[in-house]
Amino acid sequence: MSVSPSETTLRRSRLYSEELGIDLATNTDAELFKWLLASVLLGARISETIAKHTYRSFERHRLLAPRRILAAGWGYLVNPVMREGGYVRYDEKTSTKLLRICDALITEYGGSLKRLHLLANDSRDLEARLDGFYGVGPVTVNIFLRELRPRWPKADPEPLARVKAAARSLGIDLEGYRRKSMAFARLEAGLIRQRLVRS
Repeated sequence: MSVSPSETTLRRSRLYSEELGIDLATNTDAELFKWLLASVLLGARISETIAKHTYRSFERHRLLAPRRILAAGWGYLVNPVMREGGYVRYDEKTSTKLLRICDALITEYGGSLKRLHLLANDSRDLEARLDGFYGVGPVTVNIFLRELRPRWPKADPEPLARVKAAARSLGIDLEGYRRKSMAFARLEAGLIRQRLVRS
């Protein structure tokens, strides 16, 4: 029987963005878009490993900006990019989704996620704007915003039910944390990984 990691250890967990080499501290549109791309992949119904491999595939092909992805086109995204990442079942659907997200981001916000945040009235409006992108749902919105909580004033998604369940099972009181803190963001990432290991 494995021993559950301590709360102290969980509070030091690496963020998913850090694991992928994405520097959200810079708050630049380039890094924010990389994180949106990664969030869309992580939010899909595939394994976390395939999502990370696919992000690395986009990185290898230098497709880390909306205009570059649009220029590459659907066929190139499906094969070689998605196939190299390990996508088989949802490669065509995810390629379509990414192209439509990139097009909407450019058309509606000039390609800038910082502008999207600026134009949002509050945290709910921010979530609604992201949820408005084709194929993006609550899980992807949560993935994207939870690591931006300490950095974006309007980013404050409710922790996922599975995060709350993992915290309860380990006797961790999430209410004892300031949700906008980096400690909470790291704790959340640790709880998600803990749940994946246990399931």
